[in-house]
Amino acid sequence: MRRDVFQAIADPTRREIIDLLARNPQNLNAIADNFSISRPAISKQIKILTQCGLVTISRQGREHYCTANLGKFREVAGYIEKYRVLWNSKLDALGEFLEKEAEANKNSPIKPRKNEK
Repeated sequence: MRRDVFQAIADPTRREIIDLLARNPQNLNAIADNFSISRPAISKQIKILTQCGLVTISRQGREHYCTANLGKFREVAGYIEKYRVLWNSKLDALGEFLEKEAEANKNSPIKPRKNEK
């Protein structure tokens, strides 16, 4: 099954693994030492990260070292950027509307009700 980056970052344990590996490559045992879950559970999380392309595993002697492939986050950044632009334009339009409403109410001859301040 081919997984995507969004599946990988959906899980807090996988995000923590990525954070660890972003600092420096580590072997599976060193990664597992940072968590209270079992080594097989960590291996499962590493497998998912590998399937997503966020982690690569290389063998050095008897050890398997994991390295983060942070370039895959460009996919996430591009997706988020599209919505950041959309929401910024909507919020800017809302801000302009509220400013116009405040200005119109400020110049309005209608007085506020007694319970309004």
